[in-house]
Amino acid sequence: MLRVGLVGFGMAGRVFHGPLVSSVEGLELAAVMERSSDHAAERYPGVTIYRSLGEMLADSSLDLFVVATPSGTHFEVASRILRARKPLVVDKPVAVASAQIAELIRLAEENRVLLAPFQNRRWDSDFLTVQKLLREGSLGRVVHFESRFDRWRSVAPTNRLWKEDPAHGGVLLDLGTHIADQALALFGKPQAVSADLLHEREWARANDGFEIRLRYPGFRVGLSANSLSLPAGARFHLRGSKGNYWKYGVDPQEAALNRVTRIQDPAWGREPQSDWGNLHVDISGGTVTRPVEPVSGDYRLYYAAVRDALLGKAPLPVTPVEAWRTARLLEWAVESSESRREIACDWSSEPEIAR
Repeated sequence: MLRVGLVGFGMAGRVFHGPLVSSVEGLELAAVMERSSDHAAERYPGVTIYRSLGEMLADSSLDLFVVATPSGTHFEVASRILRARKPLVVDKPVAVASAQIAELIRLAEENRVLLAPFQNRRWDSDFLTVQKLLREGSLGRVVHFESRFDRWRSVAPTNRLWKEDPAHGGVLLDLGTHIADQALALFGKPQAVSADLLHEREWARANDGFEIRLRYPGFRVGLSANSLSLPAGARFHLRGSKGNYWKYGVDPQEAALNRVTRIQDPAWGREPQSDWGNLHVDISGGTVTRPVEPVSGDYRLYYAAVRDALLGKAPLPVTPVEAWRTARLLEWAVESSESRREIACDWSSEPEIAR
C-alpha cells in the first residue's frame, strides 16, 4: 500500500485527487495539508491533517505527494518536494511557465524521483472515443479538428478568487492546458500556432477565453474556450475525407466526483445514450448518420498508472516533457495574440531526459 500525501484541499484536491486516490487499489489517502480548516478529515475520517508543507515533508511514511494548490504556487511547492527527494504528482498546469517546468524536470532528474503531470482529461470518455475513431480511420483523411470548451460564467465568482489573478494564467492555463495536451497527444507537435486571447467579461482580470489555431502538414487544429456560451457549442468536431464527427456535452466524471469521496458505481464513466456523438459518413453519394457508442472514461486509470510507475512496473502515463510541450505551445499562443502574427514552433529547446 502506497501512502499518499495531498497538498491542498480546494476544488482540485476535494473533487479530483481525494476521491481518485481513495478509489485506486494500492493507494491510501494518508495525509492532507490544509492550512486552517479540517474539511479533509470530515470527508476522510482517519486522515492526518498537516498545517504546513514542512510538517508533511517530515512524515517519512508518505510514498507519494500530490500538489493541488493554486496554479501559480505549483513551481515553488513542487520544487520543495523534489529537493526533499519525494515523488510527486502535480495538478495542471505543472507550472505557469515552460522554463519553470524545465527546472522541475532538472530537479527530478537530479534527485532521481518521479514527477508526474496530472492530465486527467486524457481519460475523458469523449477524448478516448475521438482517439479510437482516428485510430480506426473512420473519417478518412482528417482535414480539420476542432476542440471547444464552452461555459457560461457571466457572474463574478465569490470563491476561488485566485483564478481571476492573471499570475495564475487565466482560462488559457486552466482549460487551455487540458485541450492543448489532448491535441498534442493526438497529433504531435505542430509547425506553427496563431491565437487570440480574450477578455470578454468587463470585470474579468485574467483572460477568460481564447482561440488557438495549430498548423500541421495537410490539416488544421482549432482549440477554443470561453465563458459566455449559452448553450455550449460542440465539444469536438472532426472533418475528414469520408465524413464528420460531432460530439456535444462534456465527460460526466467531474460532476459525479463532486458528489462522492470514493468511486463505487460499477457504471462509472459511461455516458447516457442521449449524449453520444454522431458520425456522418458519405456512402455512394449519400449521407449515413449513426450514433457512436463511446469508450467509457475513467480517471482512476491515471492514478493506477502512476502507482505502477512508482513501483517500477510501467512508464509514466504522462511525462514531464509532455507538460513542457503544452506550456511552450501556450506561450507561443500568448506571443501570437500579442504580436498579431503566426508563430513558427521551434521545439529545439525541449528538455532532455536521461535514459
